[in-house]
Amino acid sequence: MTTATRSSALVPTEEQELLRRSVREFASARFDIAQLRAYRDGEASVEAPLCYSRAHWREMAELGWTGILFPEEYGGLGLGHAELGVVLEELGRRLLPQPLLSTVLLAGSAILRGGSEAQKQAVLPGICAGELVLALAFQEQGRFAPWQVAMRATRVADGYRLAGEKRFVLDGHDADQLLVLARTAGKPGARDGLTLFLLDPQTPGVECVRTSLLDVRNAARIRFADVKVSMSQVVGAVDRAALILDPVFDGAAAGLSAELVGVLSEAFERTLAYLKIRRQFGALIGSFQALKHRAADMFCERELAVSMTLAALRALDAGRADAPALASAAKARTSDVANLIGREAIQMFGGIGMTDEEEIGFFMKRARAAETTLGDGAYHRDRFATLNGF
Repeated sequence: MTTATRSSALVPTEEQELLRRSVREFASARFDIAQLRAYRDGEASVEAPLCYSRAHWREMAELGWTGILFPEEYGGLGLGHAELGVVLEELGRRLLPQPLLSTVLLAGSAILRGGSEAQKQAVLPGICAGELVLALAFQEQGRFAPWQVAMRATRVADGYRLAGEKRFVLDGHDADQLLVLARTAGKPGARDGLTLFLLDPQTPGVECVRTSLLDVRNAARIRFADVKVSMSQVVGAVDRAALILDPVFDGAAAGLSAELVGVLSEAFERTLAYLKIRRQFGALIGSFQALKHRAADMFCERELAVSMTLAALRALDAGRADAPALASAAKARTSDVANLIGREAIQMFGGIGMTDEEEIGFFMKRARAAETTLGDGAYHRDRFATLNGF
């Protein structure tokens, strides 16, 4: 089979499998669920308010993973979403929290697509080196609605003044730079009239409140009270931020789908292993026909989620016209399957599955948080239909 044939098939390439083994070894050696509990419980021995390890972030940068999407001229590897998807899937299997989604797929990708050369040089090498963490502050509602932006950016003589509030800013509590979406024209809900601004979170008037999600990770609430920014801090064209963010959200949704594949795959495999050792009524529960059928359903749903996610990642790398629709299809499918497998896993583990002692519950919580991030299944099914003319 030629390289061209293999790259178009819905299977990983040889290089991607080598990358997978490398990430799996790293994640297994560096992280376990006990650390996640320590983050949740605020133990002094870990970076509790951070809820991830900056040391791990720097190690990942040394291995090149934080620079996978960025060109070599900025210190990156110049690879694609398919390779980053491998990394995210394996980190998802370990529930290893890292700011790849917030820093690389969201804020970093937006700057790569719309930033000036000076902005790219100021930010992207730092991301690739593991020295910077960025956050994209765009969401203002409880659910993903990227154009429902009421926060105003008012034009003044030498720049803009920002006033408003952002919610669920992933890793915003510890970001070195914020990329903020504000309305420079129009009304909430309109795609036009939105502009991106790059600013230091220590800028006067910026107030960040740390909040925790169901899965322990952080998503800050950030208030902007008459925050002054200059014209040099505008990223891309004024009023045209949606043109930058459309492909950014597609890439992020596909990347998050890859992480969900890792989460749901690990949950499924742990459940299957449990069915083979748990005895009830004098027999292994895995021998019960009803549970066999449910496990078979989980397997089939997982395989479909894997294929759809890889198809979306490959389409993004190829720049295909159907990439946005495939990204939405993958996010809808992985969200639904992760929800299904999370519920089935808890039920098959029985009473112990509901306890904090058993680790399976952490996978369900991560799946639920990731499911609603960047749009749940209902959102993306609707978007898929719209993109296909329905």
